[in-house]
Order: sequence, then C-alpha cells, then structure tokens
Amino acid sequence: MPTVLPARSKALAAWLAVALGWLGVHRFYLRGPGDRLGWLFPLPSLLGLWGLWRVRELGQDDRLAWLLVPMLGLTVTVAMLSAIVYALTPDERWDERWRAGAAQPTRTGWGAVGAAVVALLLGGGVLMATLAYGGTRLFEWQTNASAD
Repeated sequence: MPTVLPARSKALAAWLAVALGWLGVHRFYLRGPGDRLGWLFPLPSLLGLWGLWRVRELGQDDRLAWLLVPMLGLTVTVAMLSAIVYALTPDERWDERWRAGAAQPTRTGWGAVGAAVVALLLGGGVLMATLAYGGTRLFEWQTNASAD
C-alpha cells in the first residue's frame, strides 16, 4: 500500500534542490525515502567529492580524478535543473501533484522565484565548469597519447 505524503511546498522543494540537491534531498522531501531516483544522487556526488580530494592531494595529473570530478558537477547541475522546474511549475499543476486535498491553494511567491534565480546561476556556472574541466582533461589525455 503506497504511503500518502502530506502537502509539499513548492518553495521548500526548490530550495532543498538548491542547497542539498546533490544528495537527492529534494526528491526525498517530495517522494519519501523510497524514491529510487533519489538514491542515485549520493553515490556519484560522493565519488565526485573524492575526485576533488584526489586533485588536491595528488595534483591535476591524476586520471581517476578526471573521471570522478565531473560526476559531482553533473549531479549538481541536475539538482539545479530540478529546482528551476519545481519553481516554475504552474501552481495548479503543483497542487494537483503535490498538494492534493490541501486547504489553501499554492501561490508562488518570491521564495520560489529566488530559488529559480539562484539555481540558474549556480547550475549554469557548475555546468560550464564541468564541461571546461572535462574538455580540458580529454584534450590533455589525447595530446599525451599522441605524443607517446
């Protein structure tokens, strides 16, 4: 028997995606701890953090870090995209999906708008940094492989 979750706040869901989305907290807030896609966030994020640690400790020539660091960037980017989608979902649609039977209808306020703005800034920056890092490392790898 599926668990019925209480009404969910659009602004809170968006801010959870911004702040802790890289761990999947926004999905657990909306769908509960049984959400299988939510459990896909922590492992790549933690592997990406391990990759950042390897870069700091072993230097930029660590090839394992080249693979691990973009994982964190991609999970952060997906979380920021989720925050934007949550914040921009029409109120009626949000109420149908996440607030069925709620006494008061959702009225999008500045909280959700602020989350969308922050998510757009962070998500765009992290995505560009991830692409730049991955592209640079791929170019260096190909250059070193052709020099050998």
